[in-house]
Amino acid sequence: MKKILVIQPIHEAGIELLKNNQNYEFEIVENVDPEYLKKKIKDCDGVTIRTAKLTHDVIEESNNLKIISRHGVGYDNIDLTVPKNKNITITITATANAVAVSEHVMFMLLSISKRKNMYDNAVKEGKFEDRNKLPKTVEIWNKNILIAGFGRIGQALIKRCLGFEMKVFVYDPFVSKEVIEKFGGIKIDNINDVCKDMDAISLHVPLNENTKNLINYELLKTMKNSCIIINAARGGIINEFDLDRALKENLIFGAGLDVFEIEPPNLENPLLKNDKVFLSPHTAAFTEECMTRMGIETVQNIIDFFEGKLEKSKIVKL
Repeated sequence: MKKILVIQPIHEAGIELLKNNQNYEFEIVENVDPEYLKKKIKDCDGVTIRTAKLTHDVIEESNNLKIISRHGVGYDNIDLTVPKNKNITITITATANAVAVSEHVMFMLLSISKRKNMYDNAVKEGKFEDRNKLPKTVEIWNKNILIAGFGRIGQALIKRCLGFEMKVFVYDPFVSKEVIEKFGGIKIDNINDVCKDMDAISLHVPLNENTKNLINYELLKTMKNSCIIINAARGGIINEFDLDRALKENLIFGAGLDVFEIEPPNLENPLLKNDKVFLSPHTAAFTEECMTRMGIETVQNIIDFFEGKLEKSKIVKL
């Protein structure tokens, strides 16, 4: 019988898969302290984990671990050195969150362009008659949007952008021009060359040494003052202090952030006090439907792994 450690609770639909399979026993833990996890992981065959850190020292303590199933698509919370050395497979819930995240991006884009908070507050504060004094909103119809990263989320997002009749440009060095054009996008090779022409930019790249601070002050200076930036990927992709500066200098129109370099963000983070930023607490995937899908997929990845039928597209290349 395989022993599975569920680090942080997942949707009951995923737990039911384990309950109904006699080949597995499992334990759910909410304590994510590394010293505690070292004890719990020692004899486990598989682990599913959400956003908690799975450090080098914790993974090193495992004796039988064969698979780490990430509940989500980003895996920067998992140390990769031990899995590589110990031949431990890492998987992601690759198909579960594309709809939820792409909808959240559109929600942020529309909320910012239509000045949701400002207009909503005006009515609630009894300033209905002051509507002609409020700054105008902007349309997203016929506007240029850059989708940086064209995995499943980027591919789901382009469909929604085209539904609003936006002109979609795509940056992803790993996806061919033919594939991007099939989706209705225009492939671009250098992100720095096109930002100056964009009305919106949505980030969907992984966080690594090549994408750290990808959006910085020098690049922000080249953008239209009507540009809106959305980040539902990883916080470190945008230099947050540079973004705050650019917004205060009116270099761009606004920003929507679902992620932060440090989570939870420090209360001294200037973006928390910047009224040109629309924020959410890393919840782009927090729809009922998506959480159900992720709970099922993160467990199914473990089951498929041990049954020898795991899809390659769900495996992280180490």
